[in-house]
Amino acid sequence: MRFNRNLSGAAAIAAGLAISFSAGAVPAVAADPEFGGTCAMGLAEGKHINTDCTVTWTSPQGKLYCFGSKDAKAAFLKDPETNLHKAEENFAMADAKSIGDAMNAFSAGDATAFIEKHIQAESEKNGGLFPINDALLGRTLPLRFDKVEFVRTLHGYGFFPNVYFADKDDPTKRYQVDFWLRPKGDKLEIVDERIYKAPRKEGDKWIMMTRQPKPWWWIPASEHPGESEVKRGWEIMSAINEHIAAERAKNGGVYKLKDDKTGEDITLDFIGIHQPVRRLKQDGRFFACTDFRKDGTKDQYFDIDFWLDEKSGRIAVGEVRVHKVPVEADGNYVQIPRYQFDPKTFDIVP
Repeated sequence: MRFNRNLSGAAAIAAGLAISFSAGAVPAVAADPEFGGTCAMGLAEGKHINTDCTVTWTSPQGKLYCFGSKDAKAAFLKDPETNLHKAEENFAMADAKSIGDAMNAFSAGDATAFIEKHIQAESEKNGGLFPINDALLGRTLPLRFDKVEFVRTLHGYGFFPNVYFADKDDPTKRYQVDFWLRPKGDKLEIVDERIYKAPRKEGDKWIMMTRQPKPWWWIPASEHPGESEVKRGWEIMSAINEHIAAERAKNGGVYKLKDDKTGEDITLDFIGIHQPVRRLKQDGRFFACTDFRKDGTKDQYFDIDFWLDEKSGRIAVGEVRVHKVPVEADGNYVQIPRYQFDPKTFDIVP
């Protein structure tokens, strides 16, 4: 039985951005303006200025940019490459800053109260037990709530309560579950939940063991990671996790994917994101491998690669490819790769 609960995201400038106008060249115009119609020159100066897009400029790559005035456009075009680079950096930072500003209305105590209320409500629906989907093992665990141990706060990303649960029949068999919370309007919402530690029998005792791979929010060394022009591995992982969580919310808790080789529609249960994250030397795209289990099975695991671009300064999932597939051999399923990576073609993202 699947318990369905709603679970709810500078710039690599294209090569050859340097302007070269020719009298007869008419670039293709983008359907939507970059930066959501915000003034590109304003962003380059660190300002967020909304426009009606009556003053625009189309880049040689066909991207449409808006300006608050003709003077702003003229200032931008004096050095479009530098100004665009600054605008994309500031736009990316503004996204995290907006979440960070919204977080100022909440405290760790608010996050604790929210998750306790959520757990109580879900437990009341399920006979006093809170259902946790164990994606690794392919089953739903009915657990008894113990306590919220602590709440991590990552500015610009959200709150992360770490919660203790116990097996419904054996209180010594304990779990730690992480919840990812983020402001939405004047409330908090759950983006995702992951089993962080699970019980393992050693002798006559149960001990908690950390699941691998760990959720990305355990990677930042500081609870206030700040802002950086250089994207870090955990930031890429957070974008992948956000994408997966959004797709699961739309599809009843599972991730749906069309196999890029066979065309088969696959329903998957998300397990975790591998480290390290990599970046291609050729085009600057990021990519990371992830673990999924085929929904409805116990032992069919896929390795799925996510490729991410920095469009308008925001990291977003672009291409999704099946890297390894489960193949039955001697009564067991093993993962068989469809392609290999050349280590010379990418850099590791710390």
